[in-house]
Amino acid sequence: MKTRRLGNTALNLTELSFGAAPIGNLYQPVDRAQVMQVLDTAWDAGIRYFDTAPYYGQGLSERRLGDYLQGKPRGDFVLSTKVGRLLSPVTDGPLPDNGFVDALPFNVRYDYSYDGIMRSWEDSLQRLGLPSVDILFVHDLEPDTFTGDDYAAHLETFAKSGIKALEQLKSEGSIGAYGLGVNQAEACVNVMERVGLDCLLMAGRYSLLDRSACTRLMGMCEDSGTAMVVGGVFNSGILATGAVPGATFNYTEASDEVMERVRGMQAVAEAHGVTLANAALQFPLKNPVVASVLIGSSKPSSLTRNFDTFADPLPDALWPEMDALAIHG
Repeated sequence: MKTRRLGNTALNLTELSFGAAPIGNLYQPVDRAQVMQVLDTAWDAGIRYFDTAPYYGQGLSERRLGDYLQGKPRGDFVLSTKVGRLLSPVTDGPLPDNGFVDALPFNVRYDYSYDGIMRSWEDSLQRLGLPSVDILFVHDLEPDTFTGDDYAAHLETFAKSGIKALEQLKSEGSIGAYGLGVNQAEACVNVMERVGLDCLLMAGRYSLLDRSACTRLMGMCEDSGTAMVVGGVFNSGILATGAVPGATFNYTEASDEVMERVRGMQAVAEAHGVTLANAALQFPLKNPVVASVLIGSSKPSSLTRNFDTFADPLPDALWPEMDALAIHG
């Protein structure tokens, strides 16, 4: 599989990468044997960049991914995880409901301070059972995550304190890059106005359908050399399923306007003899700022279908027609 340099860093990422939220039992339980099978499928297809987070299954995703990667030479893959949330054991009472089924028994709390980020990094290494990670993303530091004045307070803490931990880890050679992992373009702009970042993990806002990241944010990335890893290329489903009844856009049922746009995109794809899913997978990689597209699944068959789809070439004439149907900024 082709690789791309991650901005101004020394890291090279495969154009397709594996997002490990599903193997943390996102929305449904997945047994260990199936997890190892899907990771084998990703590895055999040539994927060498894997992304996880403490939040995914309250540590379950990191443990499972680490168990798998322990059997691979450390120099053969790139690994990212996230900071900003700390886990503490639940000794009594209910477990938090974060969308992960049969998650590990831990509570989650936010901490974007120097000490919090250093502890999060150390805890992740222990769960992974690995001596290092390559990239740390600051997780969910965005307005939609918090209520009231909490977002502004956490942003200030990170800009004055937490960023120093990431700078130190990189200068020591403990990590190769750091950035922000969020769903809102506004959040990236807010951080990048205050501190420099190597990369962004942007979920859902730079897709065939949703171009929210195309205006100010993309210009900032180009000017600063900040690279982007793109997740959520199917916008939670609709660009994979098409405009079928009940299709979801950004985790809620798609509006009539979105359905109409996607019907138009389907028609364009069919006219060019390609699939909508293939266009969705390949669109972000047209931009040199983008280093990799994250895909995640708990099913080997779904992963294989995406690999097969991605292999089909697309005509240049497709893109202007898709651009006209997209949601812009």
